[in-house]
Amino acid sequence: MTIFVFDGSFDGLLTAVFDAYSWRCFPDMLVREGEVLPMFYDECRDVVTDEAKSSRVWRGLEKKLSRSALSAVVASFLCEIPEYDTVLFRYIRKAIDSPVSIETDFSDADVVEMTRMVRRVNGEAHRVKQFVRFQKAADGSYFAVIEPLYNVLAIAMPHFVDRFSSMSFLLYDKRRGFGCYYDGKETRQVTLPEELPHIATGRLPAEMMDDDELLLQDMWRTYFKAIAIKERSNPRKQRQDMPVRFWKYLTEKQ
Repeated sequence: MTIFVFDGSFDGLLTAVFDAYSWRCFPDMLVREGEVLPMFYDECRDVVTDEAKSSRVWRGLEKKLSRSALSAVVASFLCEIPEYDTVLFRYIRKAIDSPVSIETDFSDADVVEMTRMVRRVNGEAHRVKQFVRFQKAADGSYFAVIEPLYNVLAIAMPHFVDRFSSMSFLLYDKRRGFGCYYDGKETRQVTLPEELPHIATGRLPAEMMDDDELLLQDMWRTYFKAIAIKERSNPRKQRQDMPVRFWKYLTEKQ
């Protein structure tokens, strides 16, 4: 068994593809730095991320795949599941080697798995768009915390920028320890200490909250209860449509 160890970045994965062709040695498994290696293997090679190498691989993929398929490759990588790195590596290699596009070859197990993973990641991004509840801060900006299964903040953010183009807001991914702040013109990535009360709880403390925010939250909860039909209550269906992992940040569930 041959193992490639890379830094876990997308550029690192593309560099691993480049090095594999350069070394004429293709891995049976990709392992991220810091992870435990399997007990038995024949060879282990370290991949040093190189932007020039990754760019060459990406340009090669652009010649082989459609724009939607290229987006799918990036989106599927955001699943952050280490075991999936090897699948995506094989997919990229097949895409490069094949004389025709492989993106609709569903007889290939790696194409099928990549398609499934894209659906999962995009589905999680869609749920983030549905279930984010922003709170208005005293300075007029808005704040929300999320903890998605996959690293979908970059996918979801354009939706909020388009919808709230004249507002400033911070959408923070607590699970991954970073967020995106939009100031009404540009978006930038920010990192905040985990011990901050509004990061730890996902709720702005009273001194940071706009004067009318608590009233608006209370009105929303009252409206949510008022439109509910007790006789048609279906908790199982509700959990299916509104996953429980989002509930702690939903105003109507507090």
